[in-house]
Amino acid sequence: MSRKPVILVVEDDLHLMEGIRDILEINDYNVLTATNGVAGLEVLQAQDRPPDLIVSDIMMPRMDGYEFFHEVRRRERWIAIPFIFLTAKGERDDIKRGKSMGAEDYVVKPFDADELLVAVSAKLKRRKQLDALWEDEVSDIKHKIMTIINHELRTPLTYVVAYADMLHRDADDLSVDDMRAFLRGLNTGANRLRRMVENFILLVEMQTGEATQTFTWRSGHISNYLALVSTVVAQHQDFADERGVKLETAVDDALPPIRADHEYLNAALDCLVDNAIKFSDKPDSVVTLRAYCDQSHVCLAVIDHGRGVPENELDNIFKPFYQINREKHEDQGAGAGLAIVDGVTRLHGGSISLESTVGVGSTFTLHLPIALSDNGQMR
Repeated sequence: MSRKPVILVVEDDLHLMEGIRDILEINDYNVLTATNGVAGLEVLQAQDRPPDLIVSDIMMPRMDGYEFFHEVRRRERWIAIPFIFLTAKGERDDIKRGKSMGAEDYVVKPFDADELLVAVSAKLKRRKQLDALWEDEVSDIKHKIMTIINHELRTPLTYVVAYADMLHRDADDLSVDDMRAFLRGLNTGANRLRRMVENFILLVEMQTGEATQTFTWRSGHISNYLALVSTVVAQHQDFADERGVKLETAVDDALPPIRADHEYLNAALDCLVDNAIKFSDKPDSVVTLRAYCDQSHVCLAVIDHGRGVPENELDNIFKPFYQINREKHEDQGAGAGLAIVDGVTRLHGGSISLESTVGVGSTFTLHLPIALSDNGQMR
Protein backbone atom coordinates (compact mmCIF):
# COMPACT_ATOMS: atom_id res chain seq x y z
CA MET A 1 0.00 0.00 0.00
CA SER A 2 1.37 3.43 -0.94
CA ARG A 3 1.99 5.99 1.78
CA LYS A 4 -0.48 8.85 2.11
CA PRO A 5 1.06 12.28 1.37
CA VAL A 6 1.71 14.31 4.52
CA ILE A 7 0.82 18.02 4.50
CA LEU A 8 1.72 20.57 7.16
CA VAL A 9 -0.87 23.34 7.51
CA VAL A 10 0.26 26.48 9.35
CA GLU A 11 -2.64 28.86 10.06
CA ASP A 12 -3.45 31.02 13.12
CA ASP A 13 -7.21 31.11 12.42
CA LEU A 14 -8.32 27.92 14.17
CA HIS A 15 -11.63 27.62 12.31
CA LEU A 16 -9.90 27.99 8.93
CA MET A 17 -7.13 25.59 9.94
CA GLU A 18 -9.68 22.96 10.99
CA GLY A 19 -11.58 23.47 7.75
CA ILE A 20 -8.44 22.99 5.65
CA ARG A 21 -7.50 19.91 7.69
CA ASP A 22 -10.96 18.36 7.19
CA ILE A 23 -10.88 19.00 3.43
CA LEU A 24 -7.46 17.40 3.09
CA GLU A 25 -8.16 14.42 5.33
CA ILE A 26 -11.42 13.66 3.48
CA ASN A 27 -9.33 13.52 0.31
CA ASP A 28 -6.94 10.98 1.78
CA TYR A 29 -4.10 13.22 2.97
CA ASN A 30 -2.40 13.01 6.36
CA VAL A 31 -2.36 16.47 7.96
CA LEU A 32 -0.10 18.09 10.54
CA THR A 33 -1.08 21.49 11.96
CA ALA A 34 0.52 24.52 13.62
CA THR A 35 -0.81 27.97 14.55
CA ASN A 36 2.28 30.04 13.61
CA GLY A 37 5.77 29.77 12.15
CA VAL A 38 7.47 28.94 15.45
CA ALA A 39 5.05 26.10 16.08
CA GLY A 40 5.47 25.01 12.46
CA LEU A 41 9.24 24.64 12.92
CA GLU A 42 8.66 22.62 16.09
CA VAL A 43 6.33 20.27 14.20
CA LEU A 44 8.89 19.87 11.40
CA GLN A 45 11.69 19.10 13.85
CA ALA A 46 9.57 16.43 15.53
CA GLN A 47 9.06 14.47 12.30
CA ASP A 48 11.31 11.59 11.32
CA ARG A 49 10.53 12.40 7.71
CA PRO A 50 9.77 15.85 6.23
CA PRO A 51 6.18 16.43 5.04
CA ASP A 52 5.46 16.32 1.33
CA LEU A 53 3.97 19.84 1.25
CA ILE A 54 3.53 22.93 3.45
CA VAL A 55 0.47 25.16 3.27
CA SER A 56 1.04 28.36 5.26
CA ASP A 57 -0.76 31.59 6.00
CA ILE A 58 1.27 34.79 5.71
CA MET A 59 -0.07 37.04 8.50
CA MET A 60 0.53 35.17 11.79
CA PRO A 61 1.74 36.11 15.30
CA ARG A 62 5.22 35.31 16.66
CA MET A 63 6.60 34.30 13.23
CA ASP A 64 4.80 35.21 10.00
CA GLY A 65 4.72 33.14 6.82
CA TYR A 66 7.69 34.88 5.21
CA GLU A 67 9.95 34.28 8.22
CA PHE A 68 8.74 30.70 8.44
CA PHE A 69 9.45 30.14 4.74
CA HIS A 70 12.95 31.59 5.18
CA GLU A 71 13.68 29.31 8.14
CA VAL A 72 12.42 26.24 6.29
CA ARG A 73 14.56 27.01 3.23
CA ARG A 74 17.66 27.47 5.44
CA ARG A 75 17.63 23.81 6.48
CA GLU A 76 19.06 21.37 3.98
CA ARG A 77 16.68 18.64 5.15
CA TRP A 78 13.60 20.77 4.34
CA ILE A 79 14.76 22.79 1.37
CA ALA A 80 12.94 20.67 -1.23
CA ILE A 81 9.49 20.79 0.47
CA PRO A 82 6.98 22.53 -1.85
CA PHE A 83 5.35 25.61 -0.30
CA ILE A 84 1.89 27.11 -0.85
CA PHE A 85 1.07 30.49 0.70
CA LEU A 86 -2.42 31.51 1.78
CA THR A 87 -3.00 35.22 1.22
CA ALA A 88 -5.90 37.65 1.57
CA LYS A 89 -7.76 38.68 -1.55
CA GLY A 90 -6.18 41.63 -3.35
CA GLU A 91 -2.82 41.46 -1.52
CA ARG A 92 -0.72 41.59 -4.69
CA ASP A 93 2.39 42.67 -2.77
CA ASP A 94 2.21 39.42 -0.81
CA ILE A 95 2.24 37.43 -4.04
CA LYS A 96 5.12 39.39 -5.53
CA ARG A 97 7.21 39.08 -2.38
CA GLY A 98 6.55 35.38 -2.02
CA LYS A 99 7.38 34.65 -5.65
CA SER A 100 10.64 36.56 -5.30
CA MET A 101 11.48 34.33 -2.32
CA GLY A 102 10.74 31.16 -4.30
CA ALA A 103 7.32 30.06 -3.05
CA GLU A 104 5.75 27.56 -5.42
CA ASP A 105 2.12 28.76 -5.38
CA TYR A 106 -0.60 30.93 -3.80
CA VAL A 107 -4.19 30.30 -2.81
CA VAL A 108 -6.18 33.50 -2.28
CA LYS A 109 -8.64 33.65 0.63
CA PRO A 110 -11.53 33.12 0.58
CA PHE A 111 -11.19 29.93 -1.47
CA ASP A 112 -13.35 26.87 -2.05
CA ALA A 113 -12.33 23.26 -1.47
CA ASP A 114 -11.75 22.48 -5.14
CA GLU A 115 -9.37 25.42 -5.56
CA LEU A 116 -7.27 24.29 -2.61
CA LEU A 117 -7.26 20.65 -3.72
CA VAL A 118 -6.17 21.54 -7.26
CA ALA A 119 -3.22 23.55 -5.95
CA VAL A 120 -2.23 20.80 -3.48
CA SER A 121 -2.53 18.04 -6.09
CA ALA A 122 -0.49 19.97 -8.65
CA LYS A 123 2.35 20.62 -6.21
CA LEU A 124 2.46 17.03 -4.97
CA LYS A 125 2.43 15.72 -8.53
CA ARG A 126 5.33 18.01 -9.46
CA ARG A 127 7.23 16.94 -6.35
CA LYS A 128 6.71 13.30 -7.28
CA GLN A 129 8.01 13.95 -10.80
CA LEU A 130 11.12 15.71 -9.48
CA ASP A 131 11.75 12.91 -6.96
CA ALA A 132 11.45 10.31 -9.73
CA LEU A 133 13.83 12.30 -11.93
CA TRP A 134 16.32 12.60 -9.07
CA GLU A 135 16.11 8.87 -8.34
CA ASP A 136 16.72 8.11 -12.03
CA GLU A 137 19.75 10.41 -12.06
CA VAL A 138 21.16 8.87 -8.90
CA SER A 139 20.57 5.39 -10.27
CA ASP A 140 22.28 6.36 -13.53
CA ILE A 141 25.28 7.79 -11.66
CA LYS A 142 25.52 4.64 -9.53
CA HIS A 143 25.45 2.51 -12.68
CA LYS A 144 28.16 4.61 -14.30
CA ILE A 145 30.35 4.49 -11.22
CA MET A 146 29.99 0.71 -10.99
CA THR A 147 30.85 0.43 -14.68
CA ILE A 148 33.89 2.64 -14.16
CA ILE A 149 35.02 0.55 -11.21
CA ASN A 150 34.53 -2.63 -13.22
CA HIS A 151 36.28 -1.39 -16.37
CA GLU A 152 38.79 1.16 -15.14
CA LEU A 153 39.96 0.14 -11.68
CA ARG A 154 40.25 -3.56 -12.35
CA THR A 155 42.72 -3.26 -15.23
CA PRO A 156 45.34 -1.00 -13.55
CA LEU A 157 44.96 -2.86 -10.27
CA THR A 158 45.62 -6.10 -12.13
CA TYR A 159 48.82 -4.55 -13.51
CA VAL A 160 49.96 -3.44 -10.08
CA VAL A 161 49.03 -6.59 -8.19
CA ALA A 162 50.29 -9.05 -10.84
CA TYR A 163 53.65 -7.38 -11.41
CA ALA A 164 54.18 -6.76 -7.70
CA ASP A 165 53.42 -10.41 -7.00
CA MET A 166 55.87 -11.60 -9.66
CA LEU A 167 58.57 -9.28 -8.34
CA HIS A 168 58.00 -10.54 -4.82
CA ARG A 169 57.90 -14.21 -5.83
CA ASP A 170 60.61 -14.34 -8.50
CA ALA A 171 62.92 -11.45 -7.64
CA ASP A 172 66.00 -13.69 -7.19
CA ASP A 173 65.54 -15.30 -10.61
CA LEU A 174 64.77 -12.18 -12.66
CA SER A 175 67.24 -10.55 -15.02
CA VAL A 176 67.75 -6.79 -15.00
CA ASP A 177 65.69 -6.51 -18.21
CA ASP A 178 62.87 -8.57 -16.68
CA MET A 179 62.98 -6.43 -13.57
CA ARG A 180 62.71 -3.27 -15.66
CA ALA A 181 59.82 -4.69 -17.65
CA PHE A 182 57.92 -5.57 -14.48
CA LEU A 183 58.59 -2.12 -13.02
CA ARG A 184 57.27 -0.54 -16.23
CA GLY A 185 54.11 -2.59 -15.80
CA LEU A 186 53.78 -1.43 -12.21
CA ASN A 187 54.34 2.15 -13.31
CA THR A 188 51.71 1.87 -16.05
CA GLY A 189 49.06 0.65 -13.66
CA ALA A 190 49.94 3.16 -10.93
CA ASN A 191 49.93 6.07 -13.38
CA ARG A 192 46.52 5.07 -14.73
CA LEU A 193 45.10 4.98 -11.23
CA ARG A 194 46.71 8.32 -10.39
CA ARG A 195 45.30 9.96 -13.52
CA MET A 196 41.83 8.65 -12.75
CA VAL A 197 41.89 10.00 -9.20
CA GLU A 198 43.26 13.38 -10.36
CA ASN A 199 40.57 13.65 -13.04
CA PHE A 200 37.79 12.90 -10.56
CA ILE A 201 39.16 15.55 -8.18
CA LEU A 202 39.42 18.10 -10.99
CA LEU A 203 35.89 17.32 -12.18
CA VAL A 204 34.57 17.91 -8.66
CA GLU A 205 36.47 21.23 -8.52
CA MET A 206 34.84 22.26 -11.79
CA GLN A 207 31.32 21.35 -10.70
CA THR A 208 31.56 22.92 -7.22
CA GLY A 209 33.04 26.22 -8.43
CA GLU A 210 36.30 25.73 -6.55
CA ALA A 211 38.20 25.78 -9.85
CA THR A 212 36.92 29.31 -10.57
CA GLN A 213 38.45 30.59 -7.35
CA THR A 214 41.70 28.78 -8.08
CA PHE A 215 41.82 30.22 -11.60
CA THR A 216 41.36 33.75 -10.25
CA TRP A 217 44.46 33.70 -8.07
CA ARG A 218 46.64 31.22 -9.96
CA SER A 219 46.25 32.22 -13.61
CA GLY A 220 48.76 34.31 -15.52
CA HIS A 221 49.94 35.03 -19.05
CA ILE A 222 51.15 32.07 -21.09
CA SER A 223 52.97 32.55 -24.39
CA ASN A 224 55.47 29.66 -24.60
CA TYR A 225 53.19 27.26 -26.45
CA LEU A 226 56.02 25.05 -27.65
CA ALA A 227 56.94 24.29 -24.03
CA LEU A 228 53.28 23.65 -23.23
CA VAL A 229 52.67 21.12 -26.00
CA SER A 230 56.11 19.54 -25.57
CA THR A 231 55.33 18.86 -21.92
CA VAL A 232 52.09 17.14 -22.88
CA VAL A 233 53.84 15.06 -25.54
CA ALA A 234 56.49 13.97 -23.02
CA GLN A 235 53.78 12.88 -20.58
CA HIS A 236 52.28 10.56 -23.21
CA GLN A 237 55.32 9.32 -25.11
CA ASP A 238 55.46 5.91 -23.41
CA PHE A 239 51.74 5.35 -23.92
CA ALA A 240 52.01 6.41 -27.57
CA ASP A 241 54.98 4.08 -28.13
CA GLU A 242 53.05 1.23 -26.54
CA ARG A 243 50.11 1.84 -28.91
CA GLY A 244 52.30 2.39 -31.96
CA VAL A 245 51.20 6.03 -32.30
CA LYS A 246 53.50 8.82 -33.42
CA LEU A 247 53.19 12.17 -31.62
CA GLU A 248 53.90 15.39 -33.52
CA THR A 249 53.75 19.10 -32.68
CA ALA A 250 53.09 22.10 -34.93
CA VAL A 251 53.41 25.49 -33.22
CA ASP A 252 53.19 28.76 -35.18
CA ASP A 253 55.74 31.48 -34.47
CA ALA A 254 55.07 34.62 -32.40
CA LEU A 255 51.68 33.64 -31.02
CA PRO A 256 50.13 36.21 -28.67
CA PRO A 257 49.75 35.40 -24.95
CA ILE A 258 46.61 34.13 -23.28
CA ARG A 259 45.52 34.43 -19.67
CA ALA A 260 45.52 30.86 -18.44
CA ASP A 261 46.10 28.49 -15.57
CA HIS A 262 48.99 26.29 -16.63
CA GLU A 263 47.89 23.26 -14.59
CA TYR A 264 44.30 23.33 -15.77
CA LEU A 265 45.29 23.92 -19.39
CA ASN A 266 47.81 21.09 -19.20
CA ALA A 267 45.09 18.82 -17.76
CA ALA A 268 42.73 19.62 -20.65
CA LEU A 269 45.35 18.91 -23.31
CA ASP A 270 46.40 15.82 -21.37
CA CYS A 271 42.83 14.44 -21.59
CA LEU A 272 42.56 15.22 -25.31
CA VAL A 273 45.90 13.62 -26.19
CA ASP A 274 45.17 10.58 -24.04
CA ASN A 275 41.86 10.10 -25.87
CA ALA A 276 43.48 10.67 -29.26
CA ILE A 277 46.09 7.98 -28.61
CA LYS A 278 43.53 5.62 -27.13
CA PHE A 279 41.24 5.81 -30.15
CA SER A 280 43.98 5.75 -32.80
CA ASP A 281 43.76 2.06 -33.63
CA LYS A 282 45.06 2.14 -37.20
CA PRO A 283 48.63 1.14 -38.15
CA ASP A 284 51.14 4.04 -38.17
CA SER A 285 48.66 6.45 -36.60
CA VAL A 286 49.72 10.03 -35.93
CA VAL A 287 48.43 12.42 -33.26
CA THR A 288 49.28 16.10 -33.74
CA LEU A 289 49.24 18.95 -31.23
CA ARG A 290 48.88 22.22 -33.07
CA ALA A 291 48.97 25.81 -31.81
CA TYR A 292 47.94 28.67 -34.07
CA CYS A 293 46.04 31.95 -33.99
CA ASP A 294 42.86 33.29 -35.53
CA GLN A 295 41.66 36.90 -35.26
CA SER A 296 40.95 36.96 -31.54
CA HIS A 297 41.89 33.55 -30.17
CA VAL A 298 44.85 31.27 -29.74
CA CYS A 299 43.78 27.83 -30.92
CA LEU A 300 45.15 24.61 -29.41
CA ALA A 301 44.14 21.63 -31.52
CA VAL A 302 44.58 17.89 -31.01
CA ILE A 303 44.26 16.03 -34.30
CA ASP A 304 43.95 12.26 -34.65
CA HIS A 305 43.12 9.78 -37.40
CA GLY A 306 41.21 7.35 -35.25
CA ARG A 307 37.65 6.10 -34.88
CA GLY A 308 35.90 9.45 -35.01
CA VAL A 309 32.71 10.48 -33.21
CA PRO A 310 29.26 9.63 -34.66
CA GLU A 311 27.16 12.72 -35.33
CA ASN A 312 24.38 11.53 -33.01
CA GLU A 313 26.86 11.45 -30.09
CA LEU A 314 28.19 15.00 -30.46
CA ASP A 315 25.76 16.43 -27.88
CA ASN A 316 26.66 13.79 -25.29
CA ILE A 317 30.41 13.38 -25.28
CA PHE A 318 31.13 16.33 -22.98
CA LYS A 319 28.80 15.01 -20.25
CA PRO A 320 30.52 13.61 -17.14
CA PHE A 321 31.00 9.83 -17.16
CA TYR A 322 29.63 9.46 -20.69
CA GLN A 323 31.33 7.06 -23.07
CA ILE A 324 30.47 5.91 -26.57
CA ASN A 325 29.89 2.14 -26.68
CA ARG A 326 31.74 1.55 -23.42
CA GLU A 327 30.80 -2.13 -23.45
CA LYS A 328 32.28 -2.54 -26.94
CA HIS A 329 35.53 -0.61 -26.45
CA GLU A 330 37.40 -1.92 -23.42
CA ASP A 331 40.15 0.71 -23.73
CA GLN A 332 38.02 3.67 -22.66
CA GLY A 333 38.61 5.73 -19.54
CA ALA A 334 36.33 6.91 -16.76
CA GLY A 335 34.42 9.35 -18.94
CA ALA A 336 35.62 12.41 -17.04
CA GLY A 337 38.15 13.60 -19.65
CA LEU A 338 35.99 15.55 -22.10
CA ALA A 339 33.88 16.98 -19.26
CA ILE A 340 37.13 18.32 -17.81
CA VAL A 341 38.18 19.73 -21.19
CA ASP A 342 34.84 21.51 -21.51
CA GLY A 343 35.06 22.86 -17.96
CA VAL A 344 38.64 24.09 -18.37
CA THR A 345 37.79 25.81 -21.66
CA ARG A 346 34.82 27.62 -20.13
CA LEU A 347 36.97 28.59 -17.16
CA HIS A 348 39.32 30.35 -19.57
CA GLY A 349 36.47 32.19 -21.28
CA GLY A 350 36.92 30.15 -24.43
CA SER A 351 35.06 27.55 -26.43
CA ILE A 352 35.73 24.11 -27.85
CA SER A 353 34.95 22.85 -31.32
CA LEU A 354 34.99 19.36 -32.77
CA GLU A 355 35.33 18.24 -36.36
CA SER A 356 34.96 14.50 -36.68
CA THR A 357 34.25 11.83 -39.27
CA VAL A 358 33.66 8.23 -38.28
CA GLY A 359 36.55 6.07 -39.46
CA VAL A 360 38.63 9.10 -40.48
CA GLY A 361 39.46 10.94 -37.26
CA SER A 362 38.75 13.92 -35.04
CA THR A 363 40.07 17.41 -34.36
CA PHE A 364 39.29 18.92 -30.97
CA THR A 365 40.18 22.63 -30.83
CA LEU A 366 40.31 24.91 -27.80
CA HIS A 367 39.65 28.54 -28.77
CA LEU A 368 41.15 30.69 -26.01
CA PRO A 369 40.86 34.51 -26.00
CA ILE A 370 44.02 36.51 -26.52
CA ALA A 371 45.07 38.35 -23.36
CA LEU A 372 44.33 42.05 -23.22
CA SER A 373 46.93 44.66 -22.31
CA ASP A 374 46.40 47.23 -19.54
CA ASN A 375 44.73 49.62 -22.01
CA GLY A 376 42.25 46.95 -23.09
CA GLN A 377 43.94 46.18 -26.43
CA MET A 378 44.97 42.70 -27.55
CA ARG A 379 48.61 42.05 -26.84
